[in-house]
Amino acid sequence: DFDGGIYHGRIVLPPEYPMKPPSIILLTANGRFEVGKKICLSISGHHPETWQPSWSIRTALLAIIGFMPTKGEGAIGSLDYTPEERRALAKKSQDFCCEMCGTSMKTALLPLTSGSGSSQADKEAKELARQISFKSETQNSSAASSQERAPSVSTNTSLSPRQRRAQQQSQRRAPSSTDFNRVQQPRVNANHTGSTVLIVLLTFALAALIFRRICLANEYIFEL
Repeated sequence: DFDGGIYHGRIVLPPEYPMKPPSIILLTANGRFEVGKKICLSISGHHPETWQPSWSIRTALLAIIGFMPTKGEGAIGSLDYTPEERRALAKKSQDFCCEMCGTSMKTALLPLTSGSGSSQADKEAKELARQISFKSETQNSSAASSQERAPSVSTNTSLSPRQRRAQQQSQRRAPSSTDFNRVQQPRVNANHTGSTVLIVLLTFALAALIFRRICLANEYIFEL
């Protein structure tokens, strides 16, 4: 789809390079990446977690060449033009002239030849893009699995052996809520029965006192 295309762009190196990846911007319409927008790839500034300091600018350019035939899949700055549109843009790119630096594609590079060097570079670019994609997917899957295992690991490693033994013993000794209710129910019934008996006794005692006062009053009247 991009055969014969000559694509012009910018590479912005951060102050921390090569510890952090560069940002890559294409300035030529190509049908795969948006013009004037930072490319979102595993070797660009959008994904510093997958960047390796041993990679060079040549590695990044070869990776872009390898990623050109792949699908955009909604990534930032990606496009999914038809093969016919990409071939038309590739032919049109040979007449491109940059308005920022004034570079003309007709004189920027040597004439393209169909030699073994270009085919070898294409193979190297495809292999590099495959390795980078596989590395990115492996790191994402390992990160997701580690996040899933994180809660169980943290609960097991946050306690010392003495604390774990104490926790196990407390779980064995602690009764469940149903058992606790069963144990507390007889106590509640016993307390209620005792209160009732006490009230009855106090009532009888009060009645006895009143009866005695009445009897004493009658005796006093009789003596008078």
